[in-house]
Amino acid sequence: MLEDPQIAEKLFKEGAISEDSRQKISEAYSNRLFSVGIELRSILYIGILTLTGGFGVLVYKNIDTIGHLAVITFIALVSLACYAYCYTKRLPYSNLKVAKTSHLTDYILLLGSLSFATFMGYLQYEYSTFGPHNEICFLIPAIIFFTIAYYFDNIGILSMAITAIAGFVGIAISPLQLLSSNDFSVDRIVYSGLGLGIALIAVALLLNKRNIKSHFTFTYLNFATHLLFISCLAGLFTFNRWAAFIPVLALLVFVVMRYAYQEKSFYFLLFAVLYGYIGLSYLFIRMAISMDSSGGGILLLSPVYFIASSIFMIIFLRRTNKKFKPNDSL
Repeated sequence: MLEDPQIAEKLFKEGAISEDSRQKISEAYSNRLFSVGIELRSILYIGILTLTGGFGVLVYKNIDTIGHLAVITFIALVSLACYAYCYTKRLPYSNLKVAKTSHLTDYILLLGSLSFATFMGYLQYEYSTFGPHNEICFLIPAIIFFTIAYYFDNIGILSMAITAIAGFVGIAISPLQLLSSNDFSVDRIVYSGLGLGIALIAVALLLNKRNIKSHFTFTYLNFATHLLFISCLAGLFTFNRWAAFIPVLALLVFVVMRYAYQEKSFYFLLFAVLYGYIGLSYLFIRMAISMDSSGGGILLLSPVYFIASSIFMIIFLRRTNKKFKPNDSL
């Protein structure tokens, strides 16, 4: 059936179809169904965030009358109920992407995972269940979230798992008293970020090579890319051995840009260029300040540098984006 009434009108003028056929096509087009899937999923997502936020407000305002044990028990029951429901609606596991007939399970799974994360944090904060080992509050959810993400084929839970493991690494390497003293330039924090980023890339490439949930690869690489670049820039900005991070940053930019060209991914190319530009601009300003203090006066050229480099970067990104886009004429 012709779906476009303009085509039907054109065929009618050419005498290819009758008046009756033209009217039927127009009526069918005007009365056809349309998808509201995006709207419904957005409402569900906002509803879950509102519900979890409401739990927090309710607990905060009524903790004295409700009691900590009652609150923890309620949160645990919500999490268990969500997981139990999702288990009954589960689809058979597959290393490939599982085609889902309904997204309701994903949102209930998200609610259960958020509730479980709240439960673990509340348990440690109020009862110090794990003593001084606060990192366990991140490790246990990370393990459970990774398992759930693969079992239920859920990228959202995978993101939560990676975030939890990042929190575990950060807290385990940098103690709480170190953070409270506002000393964020400790080597171990930066090196742990670099190590975790490399580990995420290794896991992503290994699983992708074995064709195990290959559609998870982008999520791993996305987290790893930002983590590596941010850690590298932090070392460049704060370390006394800042020069050692220049080749590391250059290597990261090269590798990510090469991957972006291979996969025709403008997303990775964009962030490789942006992070590289931040590092290059920092080096320029650092050099300008150093030379200006010795009478070089190069600091006066800073506006010219930023204007020229910004124009060049915009032109480069626009041209590259056009190359990455598929040719509509083919």
